[in-house]
Amino acid sequence: MKNEETNFGFKKIKKEEKVGRVGEVFNSVATNYDLMNNLMSFGLHKAWKKVVIETAFLKSKAKILDIAAGTADLTLSFANEKKDYEIFHTDINFSMLKEGKKKLVNNGKILPSIVCDAESLPFPSNYFDCVTVGFGLRNMTHKEKALSEMYRVLSPGGKLIILEFSKIWGPLRKVYDLFSFNVVPKLGKYIVNDEESYRYLVESIRMHPSQDELKKIMIAEGFENVSYLNLNAGIVAIHKGYKF
Repeated sequence: MKNEETNFGFKKIKKEEKVGRVGEVFNSVATNYDLMNNLMSFGLHKAWKKVVIETAFLKSKAKILDIAAGTADLTLSFANEKKDYEIFHTDINFSMLKEGKKKLVNNGKILPSIVCDAESLPFPSNYFDCVTVGFGLRNMTHKEKALSEMYRVLSPGGKLIILEFSKIWGPLRKVYDLFSFNVVPKLGKYIVNDEESYRYLVESIRMHPSQDELKKIMIAEGFENVSYLNLNAGIVAIHKGYKF
């Protein structure tokens, strides 16, 4: 329905506006995305992504769809596994996709990079052995629709792996909020001249479903054996679900 509202950080906007607004954010941050990731997470994002790769347990020649792949950290890590994977690097945002493509080419990895919307994937049903989403689900307008599409393109026995910011352990929340709301936007302001985009990114984390809430949504979309693993006291979580 038109005029329905959704969250854009802490603001309420019309659902049909969100893709464009999120696109503006990532057009702005794309060229400095990796630098800011390192600063905001003190480099921990590399360890989180390494856990995703090491616990994926994929067979050789597996077909992998990396959604919201952006600057291609997960895509490149899978490509470096030397297991002859068939990997698709995708993102709805061309600016982010372009940065990822440069990184892949600079590392000698030639594979498809495709602009596509997770809510309407241009791939056949029952094709991929694994779908990954790294820090992208919270920016999607219709998460259930996107998860349904991910389920559709997975082959029977295939798995979905979601790496996303989540709900931190209660006793650490005040310190975490202090850093997030006061330090991160200022880093954006002074380092890349964009305070508002990083304020949105911080707020979007708070509006994302909790670990248990996301697990329930995944189950409702058909995924089975759904589980999650908290990292660094729940700052991020890795959710997995299977299609049988």
